[in-house]
Amino acid sequence: MKKLLPILLLSLFLASCGSSKRTTDSRIKKSRTSVSNSEKTANAQADRIVEHAKKFQGTKYKFGGTTKKGMDCSGLIYTAFLTEDIALPRISRDMAKQGKRISLLKAQAGDLVFFQTNKSRKVINHVGLVVENVRGELKFIHSTTSRGVIISSIQENYWNLAFVEARRII
Repeated sequence: MKKLLPILLLSLFLASCGSSKRTTDSRIKKSRTSVSNSEKTANAQADRIVEHAKKFQGTKYKFGGTTKKGMDCSGLIYTAFLTEDIALPRISRDMAKQGKRISLLKAQAGDLVFFQTNKSRKVINHVGLVVENVRGELKFIHSTTSRGVIISSIQENYWNLAFVEARRII
């Protein structure tokens, strides 16, 4: 009887470890699948937003503009997101209060990048939409006063120095 009790306890212990392991594995698989599906949806939505913004490349700058006749930086972002029924504030510094702040290294297509281009006023006054982030070279589309709607690299000295933060809306 003395030898039987330890054997019973050991078999009970081993049986309980085995059953809890299977439960944990199935939960992990389910959560990975659902995250993967929502990521696919968000990526597709972000791609459509980026493609819509790219249609405005070459459009001249116009303060307050939101059309092919002229567009400012926040107008470009506002218009692009509206195609996916996502209403953002119309001003870049207000857009910077939306979504979730993320690391620039984690920024991907559809994320927003914010800048302070006026050094005398310490406020966000410019926004761009990430087009791609390949091996750390982040490219974004935005509207500049001098060249209109263009794609730039965050590695350009001017934009690198003016960068403030990146945010994920979707």
